[in-house]
Amino acid sequence: MSKLVDYYFSPISPWTYLGHPRLAAMLKKYGGQVNVKPVDLGGKIFPISGGLPLPQRAPQRQAYRLVELARWRDYLKVPLTIKPKFFPAPGDLSACLIIAAKSHGEEAAMNVAWGILKACWVEERNTGDAETLQAIVTEQGLNGADLLAQAQSDAVKAKYAAFTQEAIDRQ
Repeated sequence: MSKLVDYYFSPISPWTYLGHPRLAAMLKKYGGQVNVKPVDLGGKIFPISGGLPLPQRAPQRQAYRLVELARWRDYLKVPLTIKPKFFPAPGDLSACLIIAAKSHGEEAAMNVAWGILKACWVEERNTGDAETLQAIVTEQGLNGADLLAQAQSDAVKAKYAAFTQEAIDRQ
């Protein structure tokens, strides 16, 4: 019997970058299925859960975050730019692009998510820029222009809002 994992995440989080390939490996190893659900962590979930967006955190917490990122990068032996050039970047269009990619299946959405995460945290590309995002999708073998247009549709934006609300409701 296959297990289904609801995968709630922010496509601009370094913690998502660090965990995404590990989740993908576990799904493959154990025959699990994934339901990709990007959410608005900073804009909607943090305010009601007591979290703060990075720029609003105390300087000590911001500094410790960098220490922890370096520790995890070194422990996992993965490339990670601790202070990427284009972070923080707006994540809404990235999230909607991942949702649009779900029309090609959950694996396509996982691949687009990974492309966006690597672009930010390894390649230092501007994931807040529509042209950059279109290129990332195209690099995943999908029609970047078509998915970018879908990502900006009311239907995809509604799914993004629904995934975010679902995450809030599920705590």
